[in-house]
Amino acid sequence: MNAQEVRKLFPILHQEVNGKPLVYFDSAATSQKPVPVIEALEKYYREYNSNVHRGVHTLGTRATDAYEGAREKVRRFINAKSTQEVIFTRGTTTSINTVAASYGLSNLSEGDEIVITPMEHHSNIIPWQQVAKKTGATLKYIPLKEDGSIDLQDVESTITEHTKIVSVMQVSNVLGTINPVKEIGAIAHKHGAIMVVDGAQSTPHLKVDVQDLDCDFFAFSSHKMCGPTGIGVLFGKKALLNKMEPVEFGGEMIDFVDLYDSTWKELPWKFEGGTPIIAGAIGLGAAIDFLSDIGLDNIHRHEEELAKYAIEQMSEIEGITIYGPKERAGIVTFNIDDVHPHDVATVLDAEGIAVRAGHHCAQPLMKWLNTSSTARASFYLYNTKDEIDSFVKGLVTTKEYFGHVF
Repeated sequence: MNAQEVRKLFPILHQEVNGKPLVYFDSAATSQKPVPVIEALEKYYREYNSNVHRGVHTLGTRATDAYEGAREKVRRFINAKSTQEVIFTRGTTTSINTVAASYGLSNLSEGDEIVITPMEHHSNIIPWQQVAKKTGATLKYIPLKEDGSIDLQDVESTITEHTKIVSVMQVSNVLGTINPVKEIGAIAHKHGAIMVVDGAQSTPHLKVDVQDLDCDFFAFSSHKMCGPTGIGVLFGKKALLNKMEPVEFGGEMIDFVDLYDSTWKELPWKFEGGTPIIAGAIGLGAAIDFLSDIGLDNIHRHEEELAKYAIEQMSEIEGITIYGPKERAGIVTFNIDDVHPHDVATVLDAEGIAVRAGHHCAQPLMKWLNTSSTARASFYLYNTKDEIDSFVKGLVTTKEYFGHVF
């Protein structure tokens, strides 16, 4: 299935914005949703909307089967050993915070180290800052090479016998850098540390195998991979999850409640307090089916080609700075000399082109890049080279609008 055929399945793309055909280059923030996902959500609400697990009536059974069926789809998609290792959360942020609050606060103390990188999204920085403050642990950063990639020798020199947690994004939401998380994890394990992987930007685009990566925790979000907003996944190795305490308490996650004490359900439900995100899980399951049918390898190859083509075309325009390594995922972050990124995004929007502008929840990385903000074009399976041509013309228009002379 080529990109033009894929596009037919995304209703939102068939519209004009400001009188121009919509070009959506903001999938790193959130992806668009295909018809099969929309229909799966509608079917749940129309035909078997009910709470799960405790009901014995027909609708409750159907909802439970669909909800737990989605968990099995996730398990297969990331190759977890068991559905007990698949916890539904509100998204990547909640998943990482769960690891920080449950595992981090219980297992770290003064003198221990947490190792991350300067390119991390705020959701993989702030939780570890808080753990460090509360436990007395030290937060350390793996330095970046000049192009924004990681050298494994720097990893070796940063991780020590005092390191207890290493947490790294697999793909940078700014630079498009694809980090060697498997190799980083091996170094972490050699020193007795656990490996946490932020998969928010990788899971929608790359084939993920948590057993091959041998990571201890892996977090990702549905809404970046053609699924609904408001739901994500925390994968954790069963042995670690069994030792961890829940961070939310209430219905659904309990086994028995007495007046002064309570016990928890087994995995994964002890981490899913309250009515779960039922429709979201079902929608995520439909998104996984959709992406699996197309093939993650095909998606990644398509996005690599788009990014390469975009960089080639953009490099012909004087005064554009492109950030990140040569080998990258489908993300191109850039600035135009003397034009604020918000102004770039505004002019492009007038041409019907949606890009992201700002610090992208990565202010430490912006500081490392010696800028306060950037513009970002991010591509997905439904984007085309023709759209990139429109985007590049929009950049030329932006320069002309702000008085640049060629």
